[in-house]
Amino acid sequence: MPRYRYRHFGYTVPPELSGGPRRDCKVAIVGAGPIGLSLSIDLALRGVASVVLDDNDVVSIGSRAICWAKRTLEIFDRLGVGERMVEKGVTWKVGRVYHRERELYTFDLLPEAGHKMPAFINLQQYYVEDYLVERARQFPELIDLRFKNKVVGIEDGSRGATLKVETPDGAYDLHADYVAACDGAKSPIRSMLGLEFRGQLFEERFLIADIEMQADFPPDRRFWFEPIFHNGESALLHKQPDNIYRIDLQLGWNADPEEEKKPENVIPRIKAVVGERPFEIDWVSVYTFQCRRLERFVHGRVIFAGDSAHVVSPFGARGGNGGIQDVDALGWRLAAVVKGEAPEGILERYNAERVHGADENIRNSARTTTFMTPKSDMEKMMRRAVLDLAAEMPFARRLINSGRLSVPCSLERFYDSGGIANPPLPPGRVAVDAPLEKRGESTWLLNELDDGFTLVAFGEEAKREIAGVRHLRVGANGGDLLDREGFALERYGTGFSYLFRPDQHICAVFREPTAEGVRASVDKELGR
Repeated sequence: MPRYRYRHFGYTVPPELSGGPRRDCKVAIVGAGPIGLSLSIDLALRGVASVVLDDNDVVSIGSRAICWAKRTLEIFDRLGVGERMVEKGVTWKVGRVYHRERELYTFDLLPEAGHKMPAFINLQQYYVEDYLVERARQFPELIDLRFKNKVVGIEDGSRGATLKVETPDGAYDLHADYVAACDGAKSPIRSMLGLEFRGQLFEERFLIADIEMQADFPPDRRFWFEPIFHNGESALLHKQPDNIYRIDLQLGWNADPEEEKKPENVIPRIKAVVGERPFEIDWVSVYTFQCRRLERFVHGRVIFAGDSAHVVSPFGARGGNGGIQDVDALGWRLAAVVKGEAPEGILERYNAERVHGADENIRNSARTTTFMTPKSDMEKMMRRAVLDLAAEMPFARRLINSGRLSVPCSLERFYDSGGIANPPLPPGRVAVDAPLEKRGESTWLLNELDDGFTLVAFGEEAKREIAGVRHLRVGANGGDLLDREGFALERYGTGFSYLFRPDQHICAVFREPTAEGVRASVDKELGR
């Protein structure tokens, strides 16, 4: 039997129906999946209350998203669940690519030391949601979790939005200053507002099968083109916790999804992959490749994040990871607006950045799909030539696309250099972690960046105190943070000061920061 035991979170009569005290709803979040729960926690850490509405009271059925990238784990660590996820998850960084039975090459996604979080872990989505619910319940005054509260209508206005919510005890209206639609790829909110995805639907289907079995397979990501054990174009194997293994098999466009999910059809396919060893089927699904998004993610007082805003093919682990990056870019901005620290216009910057991020993911995902599912004779001939060369010719390996794995979206296009020539890390990049010491105790750079703007000077120069902005110095011989191993100074460069946004992105680089220059950068980020 599967190791994970689904449990119901339970339903509580909302105050609108029980006659209890009603609190102002600054932010309503629709959807208690990884995206909605993460956003509620991010807002709570910034002192902003939210109501989370979900039509169910149990985590997602099936493993669903399983590959969580380093940057996503860093965000989860900031939210308070990252270490728990890494402890439970299967850590990996090596990928292996095969053509039929021959291994063409391997790649290492994190070849250097000095990072708190691994390149990737595999952890079933139901665990992630479970951990996030437990974390959210640590903020009872700021996060109102409402399970079995189904949103069936929405009216968007200039001063907020009103949600029509159905419960086992009847319906009620909930007014919110802002609504975050985190309700998945089939988003009811998107449909209620008459919004449509634009993009490409690929004529290809894949089977996902999660099985429980005892095996000594390594945690490496293994991908096959034209495997001898499956009469199709590709296959993928991932190891998960609890002796669960994920198998993806390409089926072709003409495959009948309902027929392919039947045990009598799934079991022979799995046996061809793993042999005659005993196993139990945990979850089966058939999906279609698609790369689509909304034209805009901000519509009045309604903001879309995660799969409700964009969907990509699963190869490359860009769906869940991209959604968590949406939360990272939205949480601090929405909190600043709600708290009156910034005008509503800064939400347009969220829209611009995450549309850019979605396009980056869609572009890479579409290229993956094209390489994995060649349609014309010329495309097939080209792929065969690349695969034949890849075992001996490193240049050909760069042409193979079995899923360009999720990396942080670069925001450099939204920034200029500020007059600093060739800094090691330019504005727009996400912070790179490094091990440090603080008062004799080990710590990490990212853990020292709090929920506001932080200026960090790297080197031995005395730091310049700037009122209203937290300022740290990292040095080899002293400072607020000691770089005993040298990773931080190597990555950031001696003599540079970096201003980090609340989401740990670099928004300015200085040689000699001034109070006026730093405050101007902060004001620009906050739209002031």
